[in-house]
Amino acid sequence: MSVPNLTREQASRRAALLHVLSYDVALDLTDGIGGPGDRTFRSRTVVRFDCRHPGESTFIDLIADRIHRAELNGVPVDLSGYTTAGGIVLRSPAARNELVVDADLLYMNTGEGLHRFVDPVDKRVYLYSQFETADAKRMYACFDQPDLKATLTLTVTAPADWEVVSNGPVIGVEERPEGGKVVRCATTPRISTYITALVAGPYHRVDDHHDGIDLGVFCRRSLAEHLDADEIFTVTKQGFDWYHANFGYRYPFGKYDQLFVPEFNAGAMENAGCVTILEDYVFRSKTTDYAYERRAETLLHEMAHMWFGDLVTMRWWDDLWLNESFATFISVLCQSGATRWRQAWTTFVNVEKTWAYRQDQLPSTHPISCDIPDMQAVEVNFDGITYAKGASVLKQLAAYVGTEEFLAGLRTYFRRHEYGNTTLADLLRALEESSGRDLSGWSGQWLETAGLNTIRPELTVDARGRIDSFAVVQTAPREVADSNVLRSHRLAIGLYAGTPLARVHRVELDVSGARTEVPELIGQPRPDLVLVNDDDLTYCKMRLDEASLACVRDRIGELTESLPRALCWAAAWDMTRDGEMAARDYLQLVLSGIGAETDIGAVQTLHRQVGAALHRFADPEWAPAGWRSWADAALAALRGAEPGSDHQLAWARAFAAAARSPEHLPVLRGVLDGTKLIAGLSVDTDLRWSLLHGLVAAGGAGEQEIDAELVRDNTATGLRRAATARALRPDPAAKEAAWREATENDELPNAINDAIILGFAHPAHAELQRPYLDRYFAMVPEVWKRRTSESAQRVVVGLFPGLVEQSVLAAADAFLAGPDVPAALRRLILEGRADVVRALAARARDRAGAGGPTGPAG
Repeated sequence: MSVPNLTREQASRRAALLHVLSYDVALDLTDGIGGPGDRTFRSRTVVRFDCRHPGESTFIDLIADRIHRAELNGVPVDLSGYTTAGGIVLRSPAARNELVVDADLLYMNTGEGLHRFVDPVDKRVYLYSQFETADAKRMYACFDQPDLKATLTLTVTAPADWEVVSNGPVIGVEERPEGGKVVRCATTPRISTYITALVAGPYHRVDDHHDGIDLGVFCRRSLAEHLDADEIFTVTKQGFDWYHANFGYRYPFGKYDQLFVPEFNAGAMENAGCVTILEDYVFRSKTTDYAYERRAETLLHEMAHMWFGDLVTMRWWDDLWLNESFATFISVLCQSGATRWRQAWTTFVNVEKTWAYRQDQLPSTHPISCDIPDMQAVEVNFDGITYAKGASVLKQLAAYVGTEEFLAGLRTYFRRHEYGNTTLADLLRALEESSGRDLSGWSGQWLETAGLNTIRPELTVDARGRIDSFAVVQTAPREVADSNVLRSHRLAIGLYAGTPLARVHRVELDVSGARTEVPELIGQPRPDLVLVNDDDLTYCKMRLDEASLACVRDRIGELTESLPRALCWAAAWDMTRDGEMAARDYLQLVLSGIGAETDIGAVQTLHRQVGAALHRFADPEWAPAGWRSWADAALAALRGAEPGSDHQLAWARAFAAAARSPEHLPVLRGVLDGTKLIAGLSVDTDLRWSLLHGLVAAGGAGEQEIDAELVRDNTATGLRRAATARALRPDPAAKEAAWREATENDELPNAINDAIILGFAHPAHAELQRPYLDRYFAMVPEVWKRRTSESAQRVVVGLFPGLVEQSVLAAADAFLAGPDVPAALRRLILEGRADVVRALAARARDRAGAGGPTGPAG
């Protein structure tokens, strides 16, 4: 089946021709609960639209298994030329039109379109939709682009015991004599097709009400005992109160439902009034507060979209970044001000900024505001630039114009453009009005150029130990060829001294160009630590002067506040990725300071980064010693942590991932089987899988133990964990079986496919992956053609060869030199190649040993 690839030019022509009024959609799902009808459902769409140039042909999007009939103004439509890629051609529309399309459409198991899932616990069927970027056409006939908004009226025929949830509230239910029911949902305001939605099935629901808004939280029945609806409602209410107060515009979509759905590809989706969320956020085992914090950020991110994205929507996907960056920035602003996670900006540094910095140093880096010629281009652009760099830049913008002025501009923007479509210029115009600042130069510097600047301090000290000169030095992005971009930054400089380390002085200023003098700091005592991006106001690579770096190496645990610690950790990690700090030095830094780190999110981030450093950046000859040191430290921290604490649980997971030596595996097995008890540690379902994965990956357990664990946890999550475990076995036959399933079985559900890839690609098994180097490059073109964009990307990225050696670069170069490599696929291969180049350089640096040359710092 051909996959549509709408171009911006096609969308622009269609938007100029049409004004879409309404969709009236009737779905029959009663054949989709088992038996021969479990692959398709019936969809009948009535579309009303105006044509500005009657008689000029256009097309409507639809991916159908079978079209029963299509009539335009009562006249049958010629379907002889119909293709899934090209849709239904409408040859002679009138000025006012009614189109009826009656078709059988396919259920999906890739997390796209109308996804169908069977719960292994009770065999019940659950459905949910996922339409971003352009998959509404998989549920009903539509003009599937964001600037052709219309109202939606949905009627669903479903089994009697199902919940039916869509954008509009349920306004009528009619029981059918033959069984089942017909559910009618209220007509929505004008919204884009990609945020229309349907969730249906025997979902468990909990209801609440706040400030005139009906609230619902849903999950599968087999997860109901784990659903902490009260906590979710608390965050939801705090979010509504903060957004209402700061946006000056009440929530526009009536009721607000949040539905935790299975096998979801993303964290969540902002369907208007019907938000779908990854059901892993229903925590069935003990987890750390960091997980609750990230869930809250996700809930607030989607809620922010109700205004920015749903009420006011981008005209085309060129402004996808603005949609996602805004929601990311504003959700953290809300979270830090309205919820118990007051340190949310610390997590932003640890997570979002780290993601952005990595993405912005790849050869595929691009301006935040970039050219999106077609749908394939946008589907690989849900990246660290679009979300995290853009959010970082919006934070910089808010600092530049003033936070209150920024919010005032938003209030104007929402009122001026409600239910419409906009471009970036419309937002900037509103912010200029509220702040009085000209933002044309800011936009050019920050949104239209790629890469990140490096900022470092230069200071001298007089004989009395006081600063007698201080400058901020800026260099251009080295990852962008021929770039000389030196941006204007609003930043703060913090001076830290004393025992413990605390900020003793701060100045905030605008810097630009290669060098900015800071006379305000002359005469200050020489501090122990200088941070030139204190409070993380700007987006840059922050570097430390020599004395500050020495201070961080010896005393990072003495910093009293979490945000400056996060900035120091981030600077050290970026130096390690850049080959300026040896991986063994980074490990030593973490070992010396992590014991004093109180922020659990920072601790878990450091765990992941140490693992990545040892896998990718450490000299392979030294890496086993590094792993032993890390596992020793994790086990000691696990035993020494407060019983039952978040830190204890985090260290248990870290030990499971690090243990691979003969002295550690028996301990890991003992914790799993209960022969080695650790006071306060609850070895529950999810921790058991983590421990077993560690054992299996190291060759300490196999198929028998996996099967036994699946018997204990025969759930959807258990099936995924078992699939990962089987692919983790360090055995050629196991790897071959996993490879075939992941690359050849196109019927495999998306979540199981992801789980298999995760196990196959374990970094410790690079040598077992060697036979797949050539097979990978032979396989990816066919997978790219055969599968949907989402599932193809998972294979291309997840199975990129794990070897860190020149042979991978040679194979990638040969592939990229071949004919007709699609642009989106080319980008993903280039990114994988760049990671190998970076790892080779970092390994060379680590091979030089601790205390060796630091290499380039820009």
